[in-house]
Amino acid sequence: MSSSSSEQQYSNLAQENVPAPEIAKVRIEDDRTGMSEETLKRAIADSLYYVQGKGEFFATLHDYYMAVAHSVRDRILQRRIKTAETHMENRVKTVYYLSAEFLMGRYTGNSLINLGLYEKIKTVLKESGLELDDLLEKEREPGLGNGGLGRLAACYLDSLATLEIPAVGYGIRYEFGIFEQVIRNGWQVENPDKWLSFGNAWELPLPEYRVEVKFGGHTEVYDDRNGRYQSRWVPQQKVSGVPYDTPVPGYGVDTVNILRLWKAEATDEFDLQAFNAGDYIGAVGSQMFSENISKVLYPNDDTMQGKELRLQQQYFFVSCSLQDILRRHQQIFKTIDNLAEKAAIQLNDTHPSVGIAELMRLLIDEHQMSWDKAWDITKNTFAYTNHTLLPEALEKWPVALFGRLLPRHLEIIYEINFRFLAEVRRRYPGDLEKISRLSLIEEGDERKVRMAHLACVGSHKINGVAALHTELLKKDVLHDFYELFPEKFINKTNGVTPRRWLLLGNPRLARLITDKIGTDWIKNLDELRKLEKFIDDKEFQQNWRDIKQANKQELAKLIQKSNGITVDTNSLFDVQVKRLHEYKRQLLNAFHIITLYNEIKKNPQADILPRTFIFAGKAAPGYFIAKLIIKLINAVGSVVNSDTDVAGRLKVAFIPNYNVSSSQFIYAGAELSEQISTAGKEASGTGNMKFALNGALTIGTLDGANVEIREEVGEENFFLCGLTTPEVYELKAKGYNPRSYYESNSQLKEVIDLIACGQFSDGDRGLFNPLLDSLFNQDRFMLFADYQSYIDTQAKVSQAYRNKENWTRMSILNSARMGKFSSDRAIWEYCQEIWNIQPCKVSLDEYSTDRAGLKIL
Repeated sequence: MSSSSSEQQYSNLAQENVPAPEIAKVRIEDDRTGMSEETLKRAIADSLYYVQGKGEFFATLHDYYMAVAHSVRDRILQRRIKTAETHMENRVKTVYYLSAEFLMGRYTGNSLINLGLYEKIKTVLKESGLELDDLLEKEREPGLGNGGLGRLAACYLDSLATLEIPAVGYGIRYEFGIFEQVIRNGWQVENPDKWLSFGNAWELPLPEYRVEVKFGGHTEVYDDRNGRYQSRWVPQQKVSGVPYDTPVPGYGVDTVNILRLWKAEATDEFDLQAFNAGDYIGAVGSQMFSENISKVLYPNDDTMQGKELRLQQQYFFVSCSLQDILRRHQQIFKTIDNLAEKAAIQLNDTHPSVGIAELMRLLIDEHQMSWDKAWDITKNTFAYTNHTLLPEALEKWPVALFGRLLPRHLEIIYEINFRFLAEVRRRYPGDLEKISRLSLIEEGDERKVRMAHLACVGSHKINGVAALHTELLKKDVLHDFYELFPEKFINKTNGVTPRRWLLLGNPRLARLITDKIGTDWIKNLDELRKLEKFIDDKEFQQNWRDIKQANKQELAKLIQKSNGITVDTNSLFDVQVKRLHEYKRQLLNAFHIITLYNEIKKNPQADILPRTFIFAGKAAPGYFIAKLIIKLINAVGSVVNSDTDVAGRLKVAFIPNYNVSSSQFIYAGAELSEQISTAGKEASGTGNMKFALNGALTIGTLDGANVEIREEVGEENFFLCGLTTPEVYELKAKGYNPRSYYESNSQLKEVIDLIACGQFSDGDRGLFNPLLDSLFNQDRFMLFADYQSYIDTQAKVSQAYRNKENWTRMSILNSARMGKFSSDRAIWEYCQEIWNIQPCKVSLDEYSTDRAGLKIL
């Protein structure tokens, strides 16, 4: 049960002065909360019988998985209830993390790790003839994100709970997630991701806390009873938002926070009058409109309908969340005047930035607050994390669309802009260009609302997610705002949770580390530095190599299962897994494969280091060029993998439907991490951190967090390639001519010509022309300029890999020096420098299982 539910019932009880009913005094059986192996065995049996309704002769593996999940959830909910009580009793400040994505991964294994029950449950199941790994495979992974943004949010929720920071994550319960990726004839095909087909053991629906969200219509002006000018929103449509809570346990603590996801439902699901009149489609029209909002993550926005649905999604979850925040806050504090002192709302990128206008609407229209007071509360409550340096990723909505869907919010944004630009004019009198650049409204053929601008104006802090990224925000993307509000800007380099990405994802390596330095590293990643004293220990080096080899074998099994390809586990596992985008330059990686292929074809006896190239990642459904890159990678793989001249030296595998579960195998088995985005384009990256934490060496540009990773691990343990950010800027300023690189580099020319002649497209010379045309005519991300540096650095990688002892030494140092990149460190910095919040200790001590009172129900 959510904290809100517990709080509401307790509040009602206190107000009515009614003694706790006898049912509340009944002893809660220890089988629901006990932690011993014998109790856990009984608990799983009880869940199988009384939750799944199955006996041992009828139970499937999925039934056993659900029984385990519910048994673990019972123990988490005991801690969740205690957490809610503790937070309420201490009237704590709470962090509310708003994100369009939460890529949580499978819950059960992570929950077992954080509760300290993993080995106990494994033993209990083994005694019953079951394997925990087999059961965990039955859990459908929620596809509620598409990469770093959503996975970062998940890591931060884990760290917030582990650090015992009161927090709630808010997002959308997408019915079909993003999509299930299938590779058919080399092309990405998108199928619905039916992750809810068999239910979700971890979510708790709370229909009693549904809220109403409005869309469309118009506004009306009126004078309130005090004679003040007011605006009233008369909506065209209304949608219900129903919350579903997922508990998020911290590691080694009793704190359990929540992730609250919203499902869209019709306020009136069925129009009986329309049905009786024979309009069977019209009878459920409201339901179809409403439920579309929470169907799919990031609907294709190539059409105006797609754009409208995206804006509907963003406003829907933001409005639901802010209404919920105000309800909870007012229930505890009896006022919203102190919202900024007791609530910190973090905008994870621009997707939830409409929340600034929505909070103003709620405070002014619903709570009758003055503009100045409402604005002071709003800007001191919100903080904004920027995640991009790409101008096209800074969301802008056509004014016509925005006004049609959210007419009252457009009025509020105009008012914010009017007052803001008045301040700008006072600071920069006569500077019309600066006023135009800073305006929340972009003028032009089609006027647009600039959502990043709204986030900057309406937040008290603006942070980048890597040192370089933050500097580039100040210098370029948000330079005018930095000049105006330098005190708002702050850096918070991203981090990843060691619980998911080492303790759960790479148990062999985690055990070796623990055997050598103890368990403190799990909550203090800086402890990994103690591994450095073993870097020249021959036995430790051999154990390190053996673990990597075992992990490579597991990854090879995944490749065989998903691709039908047998790979050489003695080859270098060269890995690039991430969202498919031109700036991430998977295409440059493909050029390297073709370069090696050409070398072998020209000289079959060439001494080429055996490599297995592993790719994974999804392209947005409407992103044609990204999907064409996937096709090229698979086409190159098809040719390379079947060529007898290449046999035993090169293999290419594109693992479909990349997700958290598969990534755990990939990070653990990887030896070379490809982080080759154009310098100045990647905000941070977190895959680079996960790879290095698991002992992979990085080949990368000085981009995003690569810069800080290289500083931490040492430049001698990092394979650097490509132009620097200043060099990129300088080359563009001079006038970059990609064709000149093509004409002057014979190796590059051979690569491009081989693609152009149809070598990888069954003779179809036109298939990859859109890729080649974009490179020759623009090459926006400078693949041609960085090609030779990348190829030369890859040759250094091959040379280094042949020296197994030194490669192992470098691998150990990469893991040992990853302390800075823990999400615990990142969250603690947010707490101290942005949110102004302290931990709240939660303890089950003296919290007996027969404690009376409706509070615990």
